[in-house]
Amino acid sequence: MSYARFALMIAVSTIVMFGLMYFNTYALDHVFYSQTRTWMALLMGAVMAFIMMGFMWSMYRNKRLNTAVLVGSVVIFSAALWLVRSQATVSDVSYMKAMIPHHSIAVLTSERAHIRDPEVRILADRIINAQLREIEEMKRMIARLEAQPAQADAPDLPSYRDKGTQPPPPETNAEAGVRTSNSTTTQ
Repeated sequence: MSYARFALMIAVSTIVMFGLMYFNTYALDHVFYSQTRTWMALLMGAVMAFIMMGFMWSMYRNKRLNTAVLVGSVVIFSAALWLVRSQATVSDVSYMKAMIPHHSIAVLTSERAHIRDPEVRILADRIINAQLREIEEMKRMIARLEAQPAQADAPDLPSYRDKGTQPPPPETNAEAGVRTSNSTTTQ
């Protein structure tokens, strides 16, 4: 097998893994591009290249290129891991576009899991309600920020944990202007 074919195999597999990460979203309208998922796909692709080269070392005769594949994999892995953990490239809109599919996974799991304990069912229903409300809220904020972006020189705002304060009170469905149940009343 040629090195070009090896690289193509890793690239195609990485793209496929990126797409597969969206298969567990609850609804198609919850699929948004996520930088974090891109970095995770690159991280997984780098690990796959490293492992595959390790298993197929003897198939490839050029030891320098083999070593370059391993070193390149480590560099890509390290960069992707730093990007995932630091969230350095993630801003307001890209943050919410990453969070919508994440919230959607919670809805899917909470709705379809085979829950038998009444307390767990209540917890799952609360999660469904909160996640659907927050998805709708994020969609509205994305639309607002895409129409009127935050100022480029605006400072990053620290989380309540970074400030050492209490979390903000939970928002109700009515306050958010969202209907998350199948009934006609807003909860």
